[in-house]
Amino acid sequence: MMKKIMLAVITCVVSLQASAQFRVEVSGVGLTQIPVAIPSFKGEDASPQKLSAIVMADLERSGQFRGTESVSGLWDEGSRPEMSAWRQKGADAFVTGSVTRLADGRFDVRFRLWDAVRAQDLGAQSHAVVAGDLRLAAHRISDFVYEKLTGDKGVFSTRLAYVTKAGSSYNLWVADADGENAQSALNSPEPVISPSWAPNGNQLAYVSFESRKPVVYVHDVSTGRRRLVANFKGSNSAPAWSPDGRTLALTLSRDGGSQLYLMDANGGEPRRLAQSSAIDTEPAFTADGKTIYFVSDRGGSPQIYKMPVSGGNPERVTFTGTYNISPAVSPDGKWLAYISRVSGAFKLHVMDIASGAVSAITDTTADENPSFSPNGKLVIYATLQQGREALMTSTLDGKIKARLAGQNGDIREPDWGPYQK
Repeated sequence: MMKKIMLAVITCVVSLQASAQFRVEVSGVGLTQIPVAIPSFKGEDASPQKLSAIVMADLERSGQFRGTESVSGLWDEGSRPEMSAWRQKGADAFVTGSVTRLADGRFDVRFRLWDAVRAQDLGAQSHAVVAGDLRLAAHRISDFVYEKLTGDKGVFSTRLAYVTKAGSSYNLWVADADGENAQSALNSPEPVISPSWAPNGNQLAYVSFESRKPVVYVHDVSTGRRRLVANFKGSNSAPAWSPDGRTLALTLSRDGGSQLYLMDANGGEPRRLAQSSAIDTEPAFTADGKTIYFVSDRGGSPQIYKMPVSGGNPERVTFTGTYNISPAVSPDGKWLAYISRVSGAFKLHVMDIASGAVSAITDTTADENPSFSPNGKLVIYATLQQGREALMTSTLDGKIKARLAGQNGDIREPDWGPYQK
C-alpha cells in the first residue's frame, strides 16, 4: 500500500467566496510559485465581470503562482509603472489593464504584462468581446500570462464536461475550466455517463440510458445536435476518442462479456481489439494514438493494462493494490492517473510511467474519474470533500488543490476538454 504524499507543511487557503461569481477555493503551497500582482483593471467596476479577480483565481489554481499586494494607484495597460515599487511589494511580475464599454455594447479589454525583476514589458493584447464573453477574455489573459512566465501553454480558456444527478434528473454540463459558466448540454430522466471530449473540442461522446439500455451518442456542443453511434445488442459503454478524432474505442457486450472494440466515429461495424473471456473496459488512448490503456479483471481483480491499437498481447501496468480503475494518460505520455482502492477508500494515484513509481496525491476517500488538463500539469477528478460532492483539480505532486464551482446535485465523471481548434 502506497503512503500518501504529504502536503506542504505550510498550508494556506485562498477563499474567493466573497465575490459572488467565484466559488473556487485553492489550498496548499508549492515550492516554486511565481509571485504576481494583478490590480483592478481600470473601468472594471462598471463591467459585468471582475476580470482581474478571474485572472488571479486562474493563476493561483494552476499551482504555479501566488498573489501579492499591488502598488496603490489606478493602473491600465498604458501606465509606465516604477518597477522598484512593485518589487518592494514582493511581485516578480504584474498585469495592468482596462475594460471599456464600446458604442456597440461590446467591451474593449486591454492588458499588459510586466516583468518587475528584469523591468521588461512582456507584451500586451486587446480583445473586443460581447458581455457574455468577458470571462473567456479573462481566461485568455490568464493563458497569455501563464505561457509568458512558465513557458508552458495555459489551459484556462479550455472547457470541462461533467454530469450531475439531482433527484431523478441527469444533466450533462459544459463549463469553463474553473467550473463557472456551466451550460446544460443534455437533460434526461435516465442516467447519462462517461462524457468524453473529441479532440476538436466541439463534440462529446457519452452513454445514455434513454432507451433503457446503455447506448453511445456523439453530441455537437455548439448546435445541440447528436447522433447515435453505438446501439448494438447488449451494453454499449465507455467511449474514448482517438487523438485524430476518427475512431472511438468502446466496450461492447454484443458477443458476450464486456470487450474492447474500435469503430469509426461516424458509426459502422466495430472491430474487436482483444480476445479474452475477462471484462475489459475504460479504454484510454495515448496521445500518439498507438496504445490503449484499459481496465481488465483478467488477472482476477480489476487492474490497468495497455496494448497496441494494432492488436497484440496486453501488458499489465498496475501492481500495487488489488483494485485499480479509471486510467487517464497525460498528453506527454509521462504520467498515468487512476483510482486505487486502499483500505476501502478510493484515492487518486499518479504513476510515473517510465519508472513505475506511484504516489497517492489526495487525502479524500471517494475520488473518481481523473482527467488531465491539455498541458498535462493538472488533474481534475470528482470526490467527496467534507461530506459534499466536489469537482477538484490537483497538481501532479498533490501539493496544490482547488475546489471548482459546480452545479447542485451529485457531481460526477468530469472530463477536461482539449485546446480549441
